Amino acid sequence: MNAYRAKPLNFPWPPLLYGAAALAALALDRVFPIPVAHGHGWVPWLAGCSLVLLAVSLGLWAVKTLLDRHTTVLPHRCATCLVTAGPFRFTRNPIYLGYTVAMVGLGLITLNPWFFVMGIVAVALTTLIAVRNEERHLLSRFGFEFERYCRHTTRWI
Repeated sequence: MNAYRAKPLNFPWPPLLYGAAALAALALDRVFPIPVAHGHGWVPWLAGCSLVLLAVSLGLWAVKTLLDRHTTVLPHRCATCLVTAGPFRFTRNPIYLGYTVAMVGLGLITLNPWFFVMGIVAVALTTLIAVRNEERHLLSRFGFEFERYCRHTTRWI
């Protein structure tokens, strides 16, 4: 199979990685709880809900943009076109960024600092396992156009 036809991933890892990170944060909080000052209980809850809403909105905007351009949303399918509009103008990975923002929001809602730690772990693993492979796939499919896009748009934020 040539590089042009190569799929970016064999399995859609990112949702699984973030789901496992969220479950790990919940489990770690039970086993090794980190004390948190409870000050104003509604402020972190409201901030967390706002971040989760932002994350969902970002993800939906990215999915709509991909569907409007008639390319795949699934990370283990071949891209049919390079999408640089919508949220992809600001970040090359808006859906994964949305997952990360949701992790921070859940950490604030539950007052569980492990969500922040596991969010960082999920970002690192997603970059190693998925993002680099997806970028190689896009480079092989779109060449100079993808290189130019990378120079002007950051990977995360």
